[in-house]
Amino acid sequence: MIAGWCWDLVEPYLRRNLLNRGIERPTRKQILEEFTKVWPAFTVTIGVQEPWAGTIRFKWLVRLGVDDVTPFLDDPMGWIDGRFGGGKFKMNLHHGMHFVNTKNFKPDGAPRWQDVPAISVD
Repeated sequence: MIAGWCWDLVEPYLRRNLLNRGIERPTRKQILEEFTKVWPAFTVTIGVQEPWAGTIRFKWLVRLGVDDVTPFLDDPMGWIDGRFGGGKFKMNLHHGMHFVNTKNFKPDGAPRWQDVPAISVD
């Protein structure tokens, strides 16, 4: 259901949710129940660093819901390279409006993301 590398980013958020509800030492079962409760509202947003006005900014390229995220989670470097080429990419995980975690990826290859229109993340 979720790749191990992504679970490592999500689990601290799940534990915080449970702690905020008074569960200081959640069992594995409680953590998995929390995951099944919140996972449908997760999104993955992927952006790339691009030069801008003498500095860099992130150009946000795609936002994936849980129904579309599995191919990315299974092979993030291959998925990014296959669609956008090389560059310095950032993946942000959100649960609704809550920021959960981030991870950077740097696939080799020619950048093909310059002509991809940016998405609005507001």
